[in-house]
Amino acid sequence: MADANLQLAVEQLHARYAHALDADRLEDWPQFFTERGTYRVTTAENEQRGLPLPVLYAEGRPMLRDRVASLRHANIYEPQRYRHIVSSVLVDKLDSESARSTANFLVVRIMENGDTLLFASGRYVDRIALAPEPRYEERVVICDSRRFDTLLAIPL
Repeated sequence: MADANLQLAVEQLHARYAHALDADRLEDWPQFFTERGTYRVTTAENEQRGLPLPVLYAEGRPMLRDRVASLRHANIYEPQRYRHIVSSVLVDKLDSESARSTANFLVVRIMENGDTLLFASGRYVDRIALAPEPRYEERVVICDSRRFDTLLAIPL
């Protein structure tokens, strides 16, 4: 059974992450990762088949910051917001310095005109560095569907 303090710390990390994205604080996003942390978005089908090609991949905070800069200044996409719902968080302590977490997610996309739709569902599979504070060493976003109806603009 996972330690209650560890469970709470991981759930708070997931909550802070979701709230930052939902509040359009994209510049905060890289700080949820270790300096060399990785972020990968893939599909359940590719993950199950062991296919390495992700939908999106970023390695290290500099690459994550570049992703945010391109979202703010280079990419052109219709204004939208996300609302993350994260549930069923399972946590396993790997050693004194790291943990593994799996959680389900739903992301609802709200367009500027008010249209709201389920944008993505799936699971997060994370390796988390615990000290000095919990941060993602690796965040794998495994989407249930292989279809995305628009540019994957805002991080999941």
